[in-house]
Amino acid sequence: MAKMWAGRTDGVIDKLADDFNSSIKFDSRMYKQDILGSMAHASMLGAKNIISSKEANTIIDGLSGILSDIESGKLSIDYTAEDIHMFVEQVLTERIGDVGKKLHTARSRNDQVALDTRMYLRDRTDAIIQKIIELLSAIILKAEEHKTSIMPGYTHLQRAQPITFGHHLMAYAMMFLRDIDRFKDLKKRINICPIGSCALAGTTYDTDRRFEAEKLGFTDIALNSIDGVSDRDFCVEFTSACSILMMHLSRFSEEIILWSSWEFKFIELSDAYTTGSSIMPQKKNSDMAELVRGKTGRVYGDLIGLLTMLKGLPLAYNKDMQEDKEGVFDAADTVDMCLDVFAPMVATMKVLKENMKLAAQKGFINATDLADYLVKKGLPFRSAYKICGQIVGDCIKCGKVLETLEISEYKKYSDLFSEDLYEDISLETCVNKRISEGGTSPESVQKQIDFVKGKL
Repeated sequence: MAKMWAGRTDGVIDKLADDFNSSIKFDSRMYKQDILGSMAHASMLGAKNIISSKEANTIIDGLSGILSDIESGKLSIDYTAEDIHMFVEQVLTERIGDVGKKLHTARSRNDQVALDTRMYLRDRTDAIIQKIIELLSAIILKAEEHKTSIMPGYTHLQRAQPITFGHHLMAYAMMFLRDIDRFKDLKKRINICPIGSCALAGTTYDTDRRFEAEKLGFTDIALNSIDGVSDRDFCVEFTSACSILMMHLSRFSEEIILWSSWEFKFIELSDAYTTGSSIMPQKKNSDMAELVRGKTGRVYGDLIGLLTMLKGLPLAYNKDMQEDKEGVFDAADTVDMCLDVFAPMVATMKVLKENMKLAAQKGFINATDLADYLVKKGLPFRSAYKICGQIVGDCIKCGKVLETLEISEYKKYSDLFSEDLYEDISLETCVNKRISEGGTSPESVQKQIDFVKGKL
């Protein structure tokens, strides 16, 4: 395909250099945004009498036909073209003649590619938000089902205090709720229209940038033309939000992997989201969760690549910035894939609540409640803490647990102990009495669920 920028040079470059320079293999996915942006640009040119209304309509009709033909498969994208912008303009000119050459009046590929990328990421942001909502729906459904299912809560991966499985799941719900807020917030900065900035200095034509921005659904225009073509903060921010989301998915994956192991056996994943071993017939591997955990590093790499590419660039546009797309597209694609598999994996996992409760009974995780019992009887907390630590240590030595220690043995440590302590240290009581806002009591968990439901 002939180079539309031929003039200063003859437009003929070495084939290896041409392939190296080309971006159509990855920016072709923005064909819809490119065409819609060009239609709005033609409409503005016509409205401002920069070209005639008839010419504008001819261009718009031609672009509409190209979009329809690409989406129907009638027109295939030519991957020998330099980029999607040049491909669309060349096809347009072939179809409608020289009037197609007027489309590029008062714009540059610099502001055009910035426009397309913003429109594309705006669409991907909306899609990702919807997929997080689907995951959240699966989580809160499972949390509501298990708001009374007791499990050990952990710190340092050591059993710490009794909680409910619903409470634990709602911790992830809060993370994903923040992810939605983060994507919604960054969309405000994506949704700034750069078109009309041209190469870097604006144009001598009497354009109406706000007309074009409004037609394309933008909330504002880039107020500095140099910044309009050189800003890729929105790409970095989008990839950063993807990285944080992946970090949350990875933490959840790690727990799913642990929980489904024989050492924990708190859950069992559906066969649809596990694989077997090529040599060990007994294996049921949590490969989907492991892949999500692994792909998190990939998205981090996309973010670091973007930041590194941008860190030394002088203003305004530089060809280095072509490297923004593969990274940001990869981050979006990876997040999409992970969310697609994660929501149904959570929805279909079987919770083995009896195993969870058994693990909770073995870890002395009601020791804090035993100390609180003495505090309510008037003992200072630090004194209560020391006594209960001694009791736990002695129980471990003789193979007992707090619930089975006789009251006579308790009284050796303090006369404040009486028969009512057994009710106070039962796991059900330990969970139910944690009524502080955000705590693990079933009522508190239900409030958390209702809050998330309200947000959704």
